[in-house]
Amino acid sequence: MPELTRLAILDDYQGVALTRGPWDRLPEGLTIEVFRDTVTDPEALVARLAPFDAILMMRERTPFPRALLERLPSLRLLVTTGARNRSIDLEAAAERGVTVCGTPGFGNPTVDLTWGLILSLMRRIPEQQASLRAGRWQIAPGGSVGVTLEGKVLGLVGLGNLGARVAKVGAAFGMEVLAWSQNLTAERAEAAGARLVDKAGLMAEADVISLHLVLSDRSRGIVGAADIARMKRSAVIVNTSRGPLIEQEALIAALAEGRIAGAGIDVFDQEPLPPGHPLLAAPNTVLTPHLGYVTEENYAQYFLGAVEAVQAFIAGQPIRELRAG
Repeated sequence: MPELTRLAILDDYQGVALTRGPWDRLPEGLTIEVFRDTVTDPEALVARLAPFDAILMMRERTPFPRALLERLPSLRLLVTTGARNRSIDLEAAAERGVTVCGTPGFGNPTVDLTWGLILSLMRRIPEQQASLRAGRWQIAPGGSVGVTLEGKVLGLVGLGNLGARVAKVGAAFGMEVLAWSQNLTAERAEAAGARLVDKAGLMAEADVISLHLVLSDRSRGIVGAADIARMKRSAVIVNTSRGPLIEQEALIAALAEGRIAGAGIDVFDQEPLPPGHPLLAAPNTVLTPHLGYVTEENYAQYFLGAVEAVQAFIAGQPIRELRAG
């Protein structure tokens, strides 16, 4: 049966991985090392990972393209949290005899965060809390007050599993729900309680715009400067999917010039977001550090699944294998 000697757990930003999984089930001879930072320099990353024959990666925090995999001759098992990971070159892994496995997750926690960002923006919750703690009562940030969701228009760019769940919550708030994506049909939109419109119409009509698309060559920059220019000055945009779906410079410019009312962003072109990044200074924003899938319940499933994947590999019966094609 295959043996493993060293397991690296990558990008454990919060330092919680070893307290959220049954790692004691693994063989005593398997050394586990946890890294809390993300290394982007290729040479430094190879130097860090070269000694390990097993690696657990946290989603796409550290990508594994062909160029990296070809420089890790000891690697035999690569486990990713979640059921899929577009940042792994599965074809290159297979060519090098590296087994790639996924893990289960828990529910759809990104839906929760999406609505947390929407509510924070519309009711000005962060500003009001900061003001209250500073001894002020009921300020009007920028001369405005909170806005109710009832009667407003929710525009969803993407209406898959997550988008459909967000649509249901919007309907519960009494919002009209519009939706658009490149392959969306009127029938699918109606089944989710939404009305299909074209992208230009969605950007112009919606009071709240929320993105729920997978990042691909086709969807990169799907919300560009022309789309943002169509938004109402009173509208907000929320992105809990992937940063590059929105043209970042166009968004920052619109916020700085007051051409839109605000943005709630959980995902960024560069992660972790470096100090001094322009978005950190952009007005009328609620920013979170890619927390969409970061919950106790999800982590418990991730790390249980990782332990199971290592056990199954050692037993010669890999589970939840990810393959190209």
